[in-house]
Order: sequence, then structure tokens, then C-alpha cells
Amino acid sequence: MTDHQAPPIPAQPAAPPRPGSLDPRELGFTPQRPVPWLAPLLLISTGLRTLLALLFGAYLDKRELQNSLPGTVTRQVGPDGDLWLDFVADLGDGFNATYSVAYLLTRPELEVDGHRLPRGQMLLMGGDQVYPTASGEAYENRCKGPYQAAMPQPPADGPPPALYAVPGNHDWYDGLTAFLRLFVRSRDDNVGGWRTPQSRSYFAVELPSDWWLFGLDGQSGVYLDDPQLRYFEEAAQRLTAESRVIIAVPEPSWVKAVDKPHEYDTIDYFIRTVIAPTGARVRLLLSGDLHHYARYTGPDRDLVTCGGGGAYLYPTHKLPGRIEVPPKDTLVRRASTSQSYELAGRYPDAARSRRYGWGIFGRLPLRNPGFATLLGGLHTLLMLAMVGVAAPRSEATAQRLFSIPLAIMLIVTLAGAVFFAQPPSAGRKRHARHWILGLCHGFAHIGLAAAGSWIWLQFFFHAWPWPLPVVAAAVVYGPIAGLVATQLTALYLLVAGLFGVNLNELFAGQGIEDAKCFLRLHIAADGTLTGYPVAVDRICRRWQAEPDGHPTDAWLTPKQPLAYRLAEAPFTLR
Repeated sequence: MTDHQAPPIPAQPAAPPRPGSLDPRELGFTPQRPVPWLAPLLLISTGLRTLLALLFGAYLDKRELQNSLPGTVTRQVGPDGDLWLDFVADLGDGFNATYSVAYLLTRPELEVDGHRLPRGQMLLMGGDQVYPTASGEAYENRCKGPYQAAMPQPPADGPPPALYAVPGNHDWYDGLTAFLRLFVRSRDDNVGGWRTPQSRSYFAVELPSDWWLFGLDGQSGVYLDDPQLRYFEEAAQRLTAESRVIIAVPEPSWVKAVDKPHEYDTIDYFIRTVIAPTGARVRLLLSGDLHHYARYTGPDRDLVTCGGGGAYLYPTHKLPGRIEVPPKDTLVRRASTSQSYELAGRYPDAARSRRYGWGIFGRLPLRNPGFATLLGGLHTLLMLAMVGVAAPRSEATAQRLFSIPLAIMLIVTLAGAVFFAQPPSAGRKRHARHWILGLCHGFAHIGLAAAGSWIWLQFFFHAWPWPLPVVAAAVVYGPIAGLVATQLTALYLLVAGLFGVNLNELFAGQGIEDAKCFLRLHIAADGTLTGYPVAVDRICRRWQAEPDGHPTDAWLTPKQPLAYRLAEAPFTLR
């Protein structure tokens, strides 16, 4: 491992020409719409990528190869002996939300609730810098492009801020290839006005007043590889009993361990074997992955989730008010002593989070037209099968060959509903409520199809010669059935969410772009760390180009006011 000197500041390339409009040819990237998470093709594609990552992750793991890269420990200290550090995560989704947060991060100063917060001298991205899957083009359009537009050149009043990034599960879907090309020190060493000094997908950074930042790469929660552990063990040799450590991880395993105790095992192992022997204290755990802000406080440290950088809002009203970390029922025999942590702050608040849930009825079909089309098609086939049984006719051989037996359609409907109620996020421990709600959902759709079949038989369409009934069903019945079935699914999601089932789908289906957040940390010269969670209740959706601006100014500015506030009162750690 090399010495922990700050890397040399590379010469900045010539400033690119400022765009005169939002035309992608002038911007150099294409602003993206929010990901329609319930679109059928996207679900299949993302599901396959996830399956491949789970099955072949060990074969695609590039962390072992990174052992050949320099194992540098960098140092970040402001000119006054303090440091302003920004944390943002889950940012590579729709342009409006991602750029709203990026624009605020790059303002020279934010005045919020009576506090003056200078721009961060260091930016930490906490995972999932791109959605839905990683690729060079996706990073360019959903991450690098928006952030370069927000700060195309380093600020003129100081050195370039540093940018570090922790890979999340979506960054891993291509085996980390595109992530390494963008964030690990390369030929350009910069993303817009930020320099990128990290040399691997994980890093250790010395901060002011004996604070340290360790960014871990857990490869989608699998494990920490040996080269990574050796790197951190060598970095930890610089720690003392007075040192305080911030650990950035890809997901808030302290919350997920409530249902799956093994989720916290990796972090606990790291703290026990790497940090604890030095006598240093872990004072703060930082993560994204869940797209909201939540802070748990305990006797030894704070646990903060801040995943509001751009992706769809994830609810907060089901967060446990109290958690045990590590969980007492973990199977690890040498686990640390469990401590109790209380929920100290969250954004949005529980009441507002519940109100957002009711928006599923309007947002589900608007955000996911492909999902409504899929339901319309399935209900059309189910109706035709039911009509074929209820009103049999002497049919042509071709019609019988192209008919789907009713039994098969019933099985497909029930199986699909049960499978939908048990997503991968439910883990191996499938509770009875998943099965019960899934079956109820399936029978509700069968009941809807029976009612639709009865109504269809009241009209003359079914008496037409084949294939006209099928054409009429596709043109007339399908769109109506798709809309009604979408509302039935929305009702199911709302009810299931009350029981903690399909909670992610309830909000992913809405694709809520508002209610975004990031965390601004200040480490004072006396060693006091203060956290300012900044909340953006409503993002900007209309932007204007600034072709005559200074080279360091943002390319695009909001046409409408971009208001912000603190998600909770500032918190302090020492």
C-alpha cells in the first residue's frame, strides 16, 4: 500500500462548449425519463440480469483483479483544517430528479433553515449510480452527463472537489466494468468538475481531526474479498484509539437484518476484525439503497440511510421504530454484542409516506403503460377462454387450435399473482401473508374476468364469425380490461402494503420523483461532525440552458423555484 499523500491534481481539460438548449447533441448526453419499473420487458431484463449476477457473480467478480491496482490511502482536508463532505446515493434514474439534486449539491452555498452550508469539498456517491442496469451509455446519460452539466469545471475559488463512489447492486449487473471505467482513476481522472482519486472500487480516506472514511464494496451483499480485507487491514494500522471512523456501505443492512439477520454479518465481521483491534470507534454508518432518509441512533454510533439522489421514493412509514444491531438471532457465533438503536429521524415523515401510497391508482397506469397493456392482454385471453366454455359453438378448426384452454389460463393467473406477491426482496423466509395475499389477488382477477365475460356475452361481438370476435376483444375489451385490471392491482398493492407485502412494488410502480434528499456533513477542526440532511419536497421539471454563463457555472438552471429544507434538525457526533 502506498503512502497516504493526496494525489496530484491533474491538469483540467479544455472546457467543453456550453449548450444553447437541451438538445442531446449540444449536451453530449440524452436526458432520460424515469425508469418504468413495472414495464414487462424491463422486469424480464432486470430479472435476468439479477439472476445472472447471483448465479455467476463469483465468476464476474473483478475485485480480486483489482489487487494489481495501486492500494492508495488518500487524504482530504480543507484549507481551514475542516472538511465539508456531501453524501448522495441512488441517483442515476430520471433526469429531472437526478439533476435537481446535482444542481443543489454544486451551488457555492446553501442557506437552509438558518444554516449556511458551503459546497462540499468532497462528494461521496453511495451506490446505484445508474438504473436499471449498468453500461457505459447508461452511466453517460443518467449519471456522468447530469453531474457534468451541474458542475462542468472545478470551482474557480479553490481546488477541484474529490469524488468517491461505492458500487451498489445495480452497478454490479455488468460485473462492475462500467463503474471501474468511470470512477476508478483513469486517463481523464475527472467527472465534470470533480477529480476521481480512488484507485479501486473500495477506498480509505483520511479526513480532518483523525476522522476516517472507509468505503466498502460488498458485491451485492455477498462477502468482502481477501485483497479488500488486506487493503483495509493495512489502512487500519494508521488508526489509533482516538480515531473515529465513517463506514460507507452499499445497503442499510441494519434495517434489512430485522427480517434477514444474516444481512448485517459482513459489516459486523469487518468492524470486529478490522476496526475494533485498533481501538478506534465506528461513529457513523452511511448507506443508500432504500430511497429515503432515515437515521437510527444508539449508544455508540448513528446509522444513516440517505438514498434520495434521484430514484423513485421508497416509503418510510413501515420502518421499525427500534432495531437491535447486530440482531440477536444471527447465526454468527462471534457476533458483537447487540445494541438497541432508536429511529431518530426520517424523510418523508410517516404520514406523508402513507399519503403517497394512495397515489398508486393514478400513477400506476400512467408510469407503466406497458404493465397495463400486459394486464389487458391477459384478461382478454382469460375472457375468451371463459366465453368459449360458457357459450360453446360449432367453431372452425383454426379457432379451436388458437384457443387457450380455460384451465391453463386460470393456473397462469393464480401462479402469476402468487409469484408477484413473493418478490426476491421477500428473501427465503416466505410468510403465510405472502401466499394468502397472492392467492386473494389471483382470485380477484379471476372474478374480474368472470364479470367481464358475462358483460361481453351481453353484446353481439361473440356471435360474429371467427376471427372477428378475437379482433373485437383485442380492440374493445382489451384496453378497458387493462385499465380496470390495473386499478385492481393498485388496490391489491395498497392493501398488501399494509401488511408489509409488495411495499417496494407499491412505490416503484408510482415512480415518485419528488421527496429527494442528500446529506451534507461538516467535520470541524476540533473533531466535531455535524450532519445536515437536506430535503427537496418538489423537484424541478423545467430547465433552461445558460449558454453565456461562466465555464464553471451549471449548464442548466431551473425555470421554477427549487425549494429545500432540512429533513430533521442537524445531528452531531464527536
